[in-house]
Amino acid sequence: MTGPDDTPAPDGTEPPHPVTGLDDVVHQRVRLGILTLAHEARRVEFGFLRAQLELTAGNLSQHLGVLEAAGLVQVEKGYAGKRGRTWITLTAAGDAALAAEIARLKQLIARVEATTEPAATAPDRPRRPPARQAIAHP
Repeated sequence: MTGPDDTPAPDGTEPPHPVTGLDDVVHQRVRLGILTLAHEARRVEFGFLRAQLELTAGNLSQHLGVLEAAGLVQVEKGYAGKRGRTWITLTAAGDAALAAEIARLKQLIARVEATTEPAATAPDRPRRPPARQAIAHP
């Protein structure tokens, strides 16, 4: 077991790599965009999402279906005047899933930044190994 800061567990075992915590439902590029846009607004309209993410209506519908089935968004159909509209709202579970995904991505970025040398100081040198060495188990 590890803490949220990716520190070793009390028993001394190494924490899992942050990539193991990424959620495939959330992490997919389009779905991450949908969740992010829904997080920024109280309610977002289907056409706005389609335009912002440069998707076809069918493609956006498929991704919304995945997110709705996972309980991460709520899809509401209604009318604005005489025109049919579809609004998407982020659920509490969707907000938590997005926050967890962002936290894992920040952990990945921190690991890369901690092991990357500036190109100007080491143009011909190979990158140094990560701070933690992998241990091979027979």
